[in-house]
Amino acid sequence: MEYGFVRVASAIPSVKVADCRYNVDNMLPIIEEAARNNVEILTFPELGITSYSCADLFQQQLLLQEAEAGLQRLLEATGEIETIVIVGMPVPYSGTLLNCALVLHRGIIQGIVPKSYLPGYSEFNEERWFTSGKEIPEGAKVTLCGQEIEIRRMQLLRTSSCTFGIEICEDIWGPNPPSIQLALQGAEILFNLSASNELAGKHESLVQMCCQHSTRCLSGYVYSSCGFGESSSDLVFAGNAIIIENGKILKKSKRFCLESQLMISEIDVEHLRHQRMTNTTFSASRNEFLTREVTITNIPQKADRTCNITRKFSPSPFMPLPSQMDSRCEEIFSIQTAGLAKRIMHTGAKSCVLGVSGGLDSTLALLLAVHSFDLLKKERNGIIGVTMPGFGTTGRTYNNALTLMQALGITQREVSIKEACIQHFKDIDHDINLHDVTYENSQARERTQILMDISNQTNGFVLGTGDLSELALGWATYNGDHMSMYGVNASVPKTLVQHLVRWYANNLADERTRATLFDILDTPISPELIPAHDNGEIKQKTEDLVGPYELHDFFLFHFMNNGYAPKKLYFIARNAFEGIYDDATIKKWLTTFIRRFFTQQFKRSCMPDGPKVCSCSLSPRGDWRMPSDASYNLWLTECESL
Repeated sequence: MEYGFVRVASAIPSVKVADCRYNVDNMLPIIEEAARNNVEILTFPELGITSYSCADLFQQQLLLQEAEAGLQRLLEATGEIETIVIVGMPVPYSGTLLNCALVLHRGIIQGIVPKSYLPGYSEFNEERWFTSGKEIPEGAKVTLCGQEIEIRRMQLLRTSSCTFGIEICEDIWGPNPPSIQLALQGAEILFNLSASNELAGKHESLVQMCCQHSTRCLSGYVYSSCGFGESSSDLVFAGNAIIIENGKILKKSKRFCLESQLMISEIDVEHLRHQRMTNTTFSASRNEFLTREVTITNIPQKADRTCNITRKFSPSPFMPLPSQMDSRCEEIFSIQTAGLAKRIMHTGAKSCVLGVSGGLDSTLALLLAVHSFDLLKKERNGIIGVTMPGFGTTGRTYNNALTLMQALGITQREVSIKEACIQHFKDIDHDINLHDVTYENSQARERTQILMDISNQTNGFVLGTGDLSELALGWATYNGDHMSMYGVNASVPKTLVQHLVRWYANNLADERTRATLFDILDTPISPELIPAHDNGEIKQKTEDLVGPYELHDFFLFHFMNNGYAPKKLYFIARNAFEGIYDDATIKKWLTTFIRRFFTQQFKRSCMPDGPKVCSCSLSPRGDWRMPSDASYNLWLTECESL
């Protein structure tokens, strides 16, 4: 598919034990449905043609003959479709029996992968019927349905859109699963044909293990385990179809379902490739553990180029799930607090100075300062909050700033910047009625000078309040609010700042503080550098000027974490914000994001220290190192073509 997505599917068909005809009959409509939905790779459960729980019937020649006849029917059914189908069946080899996965494409068996690790414990005594694939030579040949095929444990299968590998059930439970070697050799998607019974609590462990394995291998993981119809003499099989991408579950089947199920989703292979390229641990492991030769089989699949993805992208990728919001906010707040506390101890600072505007960013910084001082058992009067009313300061933000500082018990200072700025305008011969960038930036620089000088007076340091989103857009005055001694919010995106403040209000604040915090949360985001309307309402709203922060945070997350180009950013943004923003709006602000991200790098090249708390940071000492004069032509040209 386009944009680096590969559509995969995990199927759970209804089966009857040892009834190959019935089982294939139930596979065929699933294959047809997958083909109609342009699935590129479809997998069925372990030993799906015969069913898994045949026990000693596996040693019956009639069952093995019927399994091959069922395979022939599947080959015929797949002869005219592009979908690659992975099925499980017993394969006789030189007087032994192997538990195998077979890869079928357009009527041809493209590969056979035997199971490596056979459980020998009571519930699953596979060693009674099967031989481990480790005990046969790689490349041993068998003939099935008139085709001579090599059997290989370590086998990569390559299509026009991805490289994938296969392991079978117990393989993943071992300390050194075959899939690790396959991933290190280039498998981007791993398929597991399984037959895992249900036990109380086992399902959670299984899902966790698959997710962790996908994360460790930086891969997609498609799991299919048999369900209803398997023998229930001693065990129950609930049916588990799970599709995972780098540890994140994309699709999951319903357990204990009596009908067949087909789970379809798209794995973002481009994302996986980017993660592997930037993860030096993964590449270092490749050199250390590549001890086994892997065979590569090319499958001439004609992938459908139409990308109508079924998965939904979150419009707030920096946000935790609602069920995790409180614990994640507490964790982030603690990381920020620990970073600030260390800086206070290291510098021996007597005070912590910050501008308190009544806006979200300075509010969060103030709350963190209070928490850090409490943690260090320092008196809160060592925190100096400075209000610096200017030409655009409104009564609402000003009063909120004063009320908040009073409620928190810190030292308050007020220094108006109006007269100093008026004198400055006279000094540089600037018309005070011309509300241009000089008018705005002079106020920001005046405020920073005040904070720096007060920190000198009080043997302290200036605490920066700017956030990650502002750094990405360069929405800060160079050597104004851009500068501080420690930028405690530097890795917190704007969309997360409000959640952190709300979390504090709900969990740590007293009643008076809580009311003020909620009013701050309801106040429009603004630098308040332009005089307000006659009725006192804020005239200069940031999101009217640079665009919605939820869009910019979305672009930033995927640009930084996944390396997506504008074309893909636009595509997934349309998916995430469907019904919220139209295409023209998304394109407009995406273009703005790209232009500002490139042109404002010079501000990030000399940004202050600050703790990393989210998945990415723009620190020039850490996550992002880019020349300040890098050209944006490639990216803007692609934006224009959207």
